[in-house]
Amino acid sequence: MKSHRVVVPAIVALSLLAGCGGGEQVSTDPNAKVTLTFTAYGGAGQQAMIDSYQKPYTAAHPNVTFVNTSPPDVSQVKAQVMSKSVKWDLVSVAPGVATQNCDKLFEPVDTTGIDPANLVEGTLGKCYVGNFINANPIAYRTEAFPDPAKAPKTVQDFFDLQKFPGQRGILSNIQNGILEFPLLADGVAPKDMYPLDVDRSLKKLDTIRDKTTFAPNVGALQQAVGAKQVDIFILPDSRLVPLMNDGTDITVVWDVTVAAMNGFAIPKGSPHAAAAKEFLKTLCGPEQVAGISEALGTQPVNKAAKPTLSANAQKVQAFGPANKGEVLMQDIDWYAQNFDGASAKLTNWLVG
Repeated sequence: MKSHRVVVPAIVALSLLAGCGGGEQVSTDPNAKVTLTFTAYGGAGQQAMIDSYQKPYTAAHPNVTFVNTSPPDVSQVKAQVMSKSVKWDLVSVAPGVATQNCDKLFEPVDTTGIDPANLVEGTLGKCYVGNFINANPIAYRTEAFPDPAKAPKTVQDFFDLQKFPGQRGILSNIQNGILEFPLLADGVAPKDMYPLDVDRSLKKLDTIRDKTTFAPNVGALQQAVGAKQVDIFILPDSRLVPLMNDGTDITVVWDVTVAAMNGFAIPKGSPHAAAAKEFLKTLCGPEQVAGISEALGTQPVNKAAKPTLSANAQKVQAFGPANKGEVLMQDIDWYAQNFDGASAKLTNWLVG
């Protein structure tokens, strides 16, 4: 078996308040006093969601409070749903996952009252509401390749261990481009990416497997970058900004960048589904969207949002002037049909 490094962090609870939904009666009254368990990826990203989503909402709805946990995991959602012991009320999820498992693992959402006129296509789904677009650029610690003339500049360079040695870092989450980037490096044009050839992608990943850290979530890879455990990596804009803010010198490679819609869904059987559905309606509002973009450098899903971006956020904005390359948006429709199968193949490869 080929060896590779897998970073496995502990589950981090951002709030240790009691009462995560177990044993409570199901309420259909969205105005009833309720505590919603909100599951995202922790760290600066989740703190931005607390500040931009939760605090304004609880100020306007004093009957609602939040408990924050991390990280999200579809297998955990499935276990909770199948055992009829749902603890999570809101979970960060790829739209393809929510769509393929709509009304099975996730509740249909209520989009009544949401004006779609200013929303990016794909923001509203039957079982999810999109909250931002994550770009996943290739980047490197500047000190690992200090000479710009000899530094990586393309997707192909990321896969060239001879010319650009060093430890790679990739998220094992499909939403962050682990399947698209190998195909780009193998010569597939962005316009020809879908239907995605998973087997070909994994074959290309084999060429860098021994020199790659496969991290299970964004927090783990962010920590690996900060600890100088990886040299060149694929990490979302929302995690590059906190690293830069903390003083890590990072250079972004603007070649082809894979971007994906992020969304939130409600696990099926949530005892607080009615209140959660009301909260979901606010995630794509212009003020909320602008706040997230300002904190994390993500692309707004609401075209009416007018974020004021910091210098570091501007450096990672794939849809802004910093990007001299191309953006490949993940195909939600393809993943809605194929996410489970592609995920199973990737999981088998990672443990193989």
